[in-house]
Amino acid sequence: MTNNPRPTIDTEAVRSHLQAARRQPTPTTTRTALADIPVLLAELERLGDLLSQTRWDFANLLAAARATLAAHHEGEPDPLDYLRDEVGEHSQ
Repeated sequence: MTNNPRPTIDTEAVRSHLQAARRQPTPTTTRTALADIPVLLAELERLGDLLSQTRWDFANLLAAARATLAAHHEGEPDPLDYLRDEVGEHSQ
């Protein structure tokens, strides 16, 4: 099962608007297709924000994993504490 973010736009409608404007470029079909641009840009920004957050989350989890390994190597009494703290930040 994949946890990909669901689009907030109707991509089939956007495709349909574009195809209609290409087939028969009337003012109405062109305006309809052009009206999709702000929606698409907003979706790109939303997905970019999600990607950025995912990268930060991964970096933080990787840092916690590395800190856990270093703590274990140094003989700390509870090296998993680093990882527990970070995973706890992501509990659902």
